[in-house]
Amino acid sequence: MTGYDEERIAELLRALPAPPDSWVKAAQELPRARAEIGEILTRLEADAVFRAALVADLESALVAEGYEATPSVVAALRLQLGVD
Repeated sequence: MTGYDEERIAELLRALPAPPDSWVKAAQELPRARAEIGEILTRLEADAVFRAALVADLESALVAEGYEATPSVVAALRLQLGVD
């Protein structure tokens, strides 16, 4: 560390350009997406029929159960399920 004090760090941060709107939106959606993924994973453990439906057709099964099949949720679930 170079020994910058808090005021200097704040000054440097203010000098940075604003983040792209897409980054801000993605960061705002993270807590909800994580909670939804956690809920789905918990349900997978308890409901074999739901798990089979997700493995067979992930996006359609999510939509049929009232979940939004966002790219981030789908990608995280594909990793957890080990499906392509």
